[in-house]
Amino acid sequence: MKAALLCLLLLVSPTLWAAAPRELTWAEMIPPDAPKVAPQMAPLHDLSKMGSDMESAPAVKQQEPDAPVVKALDGQNVKMPGFIVPLEVSDEGRTTDFLLVPYYGACIHVPPPPSNQIVHVTSQVGVKLDDLYQAFWVEGTLRVKPSSSELADAGYQLEADKIYIYELPE
Repeated sequence: MKAALLCLLLLVSPTLWAAAPRELTWAEMIPPDAPKVAPQMAPLHDLSKMGSDMESAPAVKQQEPDAPVVKALDGQNVKMPGFIVPLEVSDEGRTTDFLLVPYYGACIHVPPPPSNQIVHVTSQVGVKLDDLYQAFWVEGTLRVKPSSSELADAGYQLEADKIYIYELPE
């Protein structure tokens, strides 16, 4: 009886003991030998003169559209924080296709960061965005695979299993 129970536990245990996703920082997505690039946090334009028509803002060149990536991250189950830049929004207000970036305003109000600091995320369920200032955790399998959009080039892609609001630990 004990042997049968042990065998059953061994068969079931891999799914029960599945590793939690690795918490990945943005710095870990840059190879150690890559040249250092300071983020350009200055606004694209004088927002006071733009009014509400942000669409008329001139396109801005991405800092490094082909920045080096960390190939060893390919296929890893990760959890990472960031801000969502929607690429598609459904009629219900959910975004299922977006860029995850390390700081608010990247690709919108300030120049896009290097491609190794942008993750192109897709999700079956998506996430409802009430506020672009809100940071999120995104979990899923990371792929070292370039992707291009109107806004920026990304060095990584991720199919999200979970997307939830980022909250600081107490």
